[in-house]
Amino acid sequence: MTYDDGTEAVQGVSLDVDEGEFFGFLGPNGAGKTTTIKTLVTLLAPTQGSVRINGYDTKTDPQAVRESIGYMAQETSIDFELTPRENLRVACQMYGVPSDEREERIESLLELVDLRDVADKRAETFSGGMQKRLDTATVLVHRPPVVFLDEPTTGLDPEARLRVWNYFEEINDRGTTVFLTTQYLEEANELCDRLAILQDGQITHTGTPDELKSAIGTDTLTLSLKDPSDQKRRRAVHVVRQLDALEAATVEQTAEGLIIEADNVRSAVGDLFTELAAADITVTDFDVQSPTLDDVFLTLAGSEVEENGIATETATVQEVTR
Repeated sequence: MTYDDGTEAVQGVSLDVDEGEFFGFLGPNGAGKTTTIKTLVTLLAPTQGSVRINGYDTKTDPQAVRESIGYMAQETSIDFELTPRENLRVACQMYGVPSDEREERIESLLELVDLRDVADKRAETFSGGMQKRLDTATVLVHRPPVVFLDEPTTGLDPEARLRVWNYFEEINDRGTTVFLTTQYLEEANELCDRLAILQDGQITHTGTPDELKSAIGTDTLTLSLKDPSDQKRRRAVHVVRQLDALEAATVEQTAEGLIIEADNVRSAVGDLFTELAAADITVTDFDVQSPTLDDVFLTLAGSEVEENGIATETATVQEVTR
């Protein structure tokens, strides 16, 4: 995607999103996430490459694409002067829902987003979380097989965010393919089957949350010893290095005990404690930590996030299939 002023936004992005998948799209501010999603939903036309959604090409058959997707933008698109029921009726008309199916579908959606009790109150009186839930319902009226969500929970308090997560999980459980851009790493970790990290308009890494975590580090076991004398710590290091159950472990001595890093440290903890006890070494406390998505993001999308805060948006789309 190249804009009229010559800015190249998103370059060589290639994605395959499977039917029924919950797919997450992460990246620093300005990395090209919104440009990408707008291209996928036909709001922008790619200047290179191609995009196919549900078998339809976004260039040659954009109307078919629009009819088969739902799109929730960052800004709420509901009419605040209307009630939830009225907003959903308008959405049904816009998406061509058969008239004899509309009322039943509206009631079903009001139930889904837990707004039946306020279905006839103006949306302008609602909290931000309630408005987001209504916005979610409006993009689902035509039962699209694919839904695109562009940072849908930005600005919500933690409780409202969790409730919105529940609705996204529920529609995904019903078979809807979900494509999510988000700045909340916890959100991506909890909801997504796979993730792609976008940096400077290019996808740098793709995988499940666990795959991405394991790609940037190992599990870490911190041990506190009852007697952390030099002699006991050296003996503990010897036990660790002789333990076959620990693969490629690195060991560091601390004032209180040891720090051990290994890919399989969690599964080897039991054997390690048994061998330490046999060597007359008593563990008083321990902690096992794995890399988090925060670690992944700061490492893989790294220097630009930490040094610049906002990455330069230089990007182009170009292939998403389902």
